Amino acid sequence: MAGWTLAPGYEQLAADFGSLDAVFALQGERLTHDPLSEVIRVERGGVHYYVKRYTGAGKHMRRYLGRPRIKAEWQNLKQFAKWGIPTAEVVAWGLERKGLAFGRGAMITRELPNTEDLSALAERKDPRLADRHWVKHVTHQLARYTRVMHEHRFAHNDLKWRNLLVDDLGTLFFIDCPTGDFWRGFMWRHRMIKDLACLDKVAKYHLSATQRLRFYLQYRGRQRLTVRDKRRIRQVLSFFEGRE
Repeated sequence: MAGWTLAPGYEQLAADFGSLDAVFALQGERLTHDPLSEVIRVERGGVHYYVKRYTGAGKHMRRYLGRPRIKAEWQNLKQFAKWGIPTAEVVAWGLERKGLAFGRGAMITRELPNTEDLSALAERKDPRLADRHWVKHVTHQLARYTRVMHEHRFAHNDLKWRNLLVDDLGTLFFIDCPTGDFWRGFMWRHRMIKDLACLDKVAKYHLSATQRLRFYLQYRGRQRLTVRDKRRIRQVLSFFEGRE
């Protein structure tokens, strides 16, 4: 059984993007590849599209249990858009099952022009990271969108600098969220701390303590730290101790 959706407004691309068979027949520039999935980039009408294709869900019971990774990817990006969090537009999506098992699935997103991930900026020590006005503008967005996610008790679960894009106007985008989900209780607190720790893992090498504290206060919507905030910050700072 297969299900496939092409978003309204893209009917002119139906020959290439209109079915799962057509999408798996696409040829393009391969960007990533592993035993379960691959990402290729194709160009249509002067626009680049990223095609992520999954041919497996994992070993043993992973093929039957839980939400397939590709389904989580498109659902989470669409959820971001619903919450007003800038992200890549999902152009087409769907999957196919073989009986009760996952068979294959795919998702197509439209390019975000003139963007680069924050990790790439950090690696080359981009001068924008030394511009306090640019940093303030970007971290304010990051704090606001992270707060929106967490207010819904949704954790990205891989909120690393490489999964945050910024364009030439300083607009921030959240991408690549296949393991994000809603949580409750102890697991929610753990995942929330993990999101913040993933952000700070790189930030501590490129931003000042004042900039990092300002981010946290904006994330919390506060002017001053509470006792609970101080305890949470200690948990964030110690999250990756012994694992770096």
